[in-house]
Formats: sequence, structure tokens, C-alpha cells
Amino acid sequence: MKYIKLLTLGTIFTLTAMVTNAQKETATFEVSGNCGMCKTKIEKAAKESGATDAEWNRETKQLTVKYKGSKTSVDKIQKEIAAVGYDNAGARATDETYSKLHGCCKYERKATTPAKLGPNATTKKDGASCCSKEGSEGAGCSDKKAEGAKKDGASCCSKDAKDKKH
Repeated sequence: MKYIKLLTLGTIFTLTAMVTNAQKETATFEVSGNCGMCKTKIEKAAKESGATDAEWNRETKQLTVKYKGSKTSVDKIQKEIAAVGYDNAGARATDETYSKLHGCCKYERKATTPAKLGPNATTKKDGASCCSKEGSEGAGCSDKKAEGAKKDGASCCSKDAKDKKH
């Protein structure tokens, strides 16, 4: 009788563990940063937003998170990381938050967050989007012109780049 109770409890424990693990999702995305202090803040922000595990690689700038989809989302995790000052694949930190980072944590910022522009977008030097198929500003600029502008080092949104035949 004691054996049956132990076997039943063991089975319940095993099934519970399997269900819990089955609900976990994993995502990897880029997060800007420089140092060990950045690593600590990035991973802490990810965990505070619901990630069960977070590991940021300083060399590759990639954050891998594990989370339960029923409790949080990648979007929520990315927004929380941006809220502490770190640009990432899905959210951009405000200039005010970025400026509060410690000197060693201030990474070179990109003009825009590419994930928000779409896969065929490029950017102007002032950070505005152009040439996006999603209909953002400068949508009249074709992908061919964008390619040519990138090669020339010019903005595809400039008058010269739009008028060029590629």
C-alpha cells in the first residue's frame, strides 16, 4: 500500500513537471550594452517582467530568455529592458533613460530600432524611416533605389537618390 502511494505521488510530480516545462517558451534577441553592469541590469529587467531565466552574452549582444507565455510576452520583456535604458530588437530606450546610464554602459545607439520599421526598411541619418514597404515616410522610394543609395552611402530618401535610375 505504501508503495502504491509513493508511485502515485511520483507520477503526479512527474506529470506536473512535464506540464510546467511544456508551457515555457524561449526567445533570443539583440540587446545593446557593453559591460558586466549592463548584463546585470538587462537580465534583472527581463526577470522582473516575467522571464523565468535570462542570459545576456556581452560579445554577441544576444539575450536568451525563457518565459511562460501565459504570464508574459517577448514584447513585455523588451519594453521593460528599454525602460531601464537598453535598446533592443523590439523597443528603444528613451533618450532620458539612456542618458542616466553609467558612463561605461553607454553603447553606440543606432538611429532607429529596425524591428519597428520592417525587414525592407532603411534609415536616414536623422533616424527617420524611409523606403519601407509598410508605408512609412519615403515609401515612394523603391527597394532598387534603396539598394543603390546604400551602396552610394546616400540616403534613399534624398532627392538625388530618388531621381537616380538603378
